[in-house]
Amino acid sequence: MIKPNTAISAHIGAHIGSHGFGRAPALLLGLLLCLLSLTPSAPLQAQSQSQETTIKRELEARFPGMKIDRVMKAGFLGLYEVQMGQEIVYTDERASYLINGEVIDARSRRNLTQDRIDKLSEVRFDSLPLELAIKQVRGNGKRQIAVFSDPNCPYCKQLDQGIAKLDDVTIYTFLYPILAKDSPDKARAIWCAPDRARAYNEWMLSGKRLPANTDCDVPLPRMLELGRNLGIKSVPVTVMSNGQRVVGSRIEEVQRLFAASR
Repeated sequence: MIKPNTAISAHIGAHIGSHGFGRAPALLLGLLLCLLSLTPSAPLQAQSQSQETTIKRELEARFPGMKIDRVMKAGFLGLYEVQMGQEIVYTDERASYLINGEVIDARSRRNLTQDRIDKLSEVRFDSLPLELAIKQVRGNGKRQIAVFSDPNCPYCKQLDQGIAKLDDVTIYTFLYPILAKDSPDKARAIWCAPDRARAYNEWMLSGKRLPANTDCDVPLPRMLELGRNLGIKSVPVTVMSNGQRVVGSRIEEVQRLFAASR
């Protein structure tokens, strides 16, 4: 079963709308698909190059401005997986159809698309620049997580309430001030505090006034660049030590992954 991905639909729809194409629903082998029928722009020339390269070229020609990172065989129905950052759509071998949706294995009920997205979004924990993070150690600190947070984010505060109850964990908090005009100012106040972890916790957990001093060297450009490079578009995002991401204030998922890693 394929479930439409509305976020990608909007992205593709913007391209299609600018070219005057309409919507073309279709049925593929009894599965519900979101199909956007396209007329080939030129004969495929796969003789001298791989099919994946040809498909990538064809789709980029039909959707100017669409950045495709990689095309590879999907492993089912003869389809090809088209990767755009951490988003996935599917196409056929001639790039004649663009299929937007989540593929569900009807027997195992596994979301094959989400499995791939989770894999694509993994972060090498040992590659994170931990010098840009606020470090807190609880108990023996054996377990590790990294959290991307904005001082103005209510969901980040909700997540921090749950994290405060965790034991034997080291928390690396990366300030990622993207939500409001004064988010960078609050990030500066936290970073310039004599005790960054205390200032962060008192603000996020208790709403205590932030220190007034913002006169220090704050690596805000590097913090923002890190989040952008990791494709983080919203907060909070928790990165587990195995590279898995947990998006949103889902402390129960963080706890589940901790338990599964034992």
